[in-house]
Amino acid sequence: MLDDRSLAFLKRLLDAPGPSGFEQMPARLWRDEARSFATVDVDVAGNSIATINPKGTPRVMLAGHVDEIGVMVVHVDDDGFVHFGPIGGWDSQVLVGQRVTLEGRQGPVAGVVGKKAIHLVKPDEKDKVTKITDLWIDIGAKNKAEALERVRVGDAGVIACQALELPNGRIASRSIDNRIGAFVVLEALRRLAASPPTPCAVAVATTQEEIGTTGGGARTSAFHVEPQAAVVVDVTHATDFPGAEKKELGDFKLGSGPAICRGSAVSRVVFDQLVAAAEAEGIPFTIEAAPRYTSTDADQIYTSRRGIATGLVSVPCRYMHSPNEMVAYDDLDRVAALLAAWVRRLEPATSFIPA
Repeated sequence: MLDDRSLAFLKRLLDAPGPSGFEQMPARLWRDEARSFATVDVDVAGNSIATINPKGTPRVMLAGHVDEIGVMVVHVDDDGFVHFGPIGGWDSQVLVGQRVTLEGRQGPVAGVVGKKAIHLVKPDEKDKVTKITDLWIDIGAKNKAEALERVRVGDAGVIACQALELPNGRIASRSIDNRIGAFVVLEALRRLAASPPTPCAVAVATTQEEIGTTGGGARTSAFHVEPQAAVVVDVTHATDFPGAEKKELGDFKLGSGPAICRGSAVSRVVFDQLVAAAEAEGIPFTIEAAPRYTSTDADQIYTSRRGIATGLVSVPCRYMHSPNEMVAYDDLDRVAALLAAWVRRLEPATSFIPA
């Protein structure tokens, strides 16, 4: 089970603002935690790397991205209102009326997302979807000059909310996608460090996944680490909410354990190894199908260098890309246990080449 130290670290990690390209705060927290049991490094892309048993073989990589979606200042108008663009994939309806924190010139700057009041919206506009261009951030400035003393074009920000514990061992927060993956891979490494395995195990908190059309930090970190095999941890859509299309997405519930990906863009060998480890350890799991790509860091690692045998394990998550993404503590514990079990079962002669 997750102990008190791990849970306290998780909450600090979730609360730290770190949109894509601006992950420094959560990345520093991650590295500080990792230094208590691993050798730690950071590369030019901002990827945080923690290693145990560096001379072991095979060399395996556990990766979870530490960035989150956010907003960026693109213009300040004459009245001091801040106009912004999205970092990553937002449903613009979610942003209406939210409080935000921008990382400004002298530190955090609080603001609220403004929109024309419902009383002022014309009848033919009421059923239209709000676009980000219809919104702005009000930081309380009287004019442009005052606003520019506090923020500038290119400043990034996040929704201002903190992690919230709920009954039945559940937690809601922004940044769960995929700060939770960075947490889980480090938790797995912590368990492995207590009794070092034969392989060299490397946990990586990767950067820029939410904007990673060119590979983000996953591709560069895989090139740096040079693993023979890897497992990526991300979130997947829980389908235990009203109106979920299970026939399209699959059947994933909070508390159902790891969702192990089987598909065209993941290693068949690593998939079989993960299933065998879960069954041997009595860890409940589900299987997630990926007929094409996975839309995670696994796609970038799998095709890095000359090819890396890569698996994908996901945590069921409700309300993805919102300020209140939700996961179950039991699933975090089980994914960490699965990763540790997978690493421990590997031997120097283990082959990752499909038969």
